[in-house]
Amino acid sequence: MSEIHLKITGMTCEHCVRAVTKALESVPGVEHTDVTLEPGEAVVRGKAEISALIAAVKEEGYEAEVRG
Repeated sequence: MSEIHLKITGMTCEHCVRAVTKALESVPGVEHTDVTLEPGEAVVRGKAEISALIAAVKEEGYEAEVRG
C-alpha cells in the first residue's frame, strides 16, 4: 500500500473537505483518505492511479497536484 500526498486548492469549508473526501474515496484502489482544509492537503492510502485521483478532485471543482 502506498501513500500519496496531494495539494488541494479551492477548498473553503468543511463541505468542501467532505466533497473532496467522497470524490477520492470513489476512485478504485483507494483504501483510506485524510483530507484537511488547512493546509489544503489530502493523504491517500491504497493503490489508486494518481491521474484518477486528480481527475476525481477536478470533477468536484477543485484543483489537485502531487506534493513533492
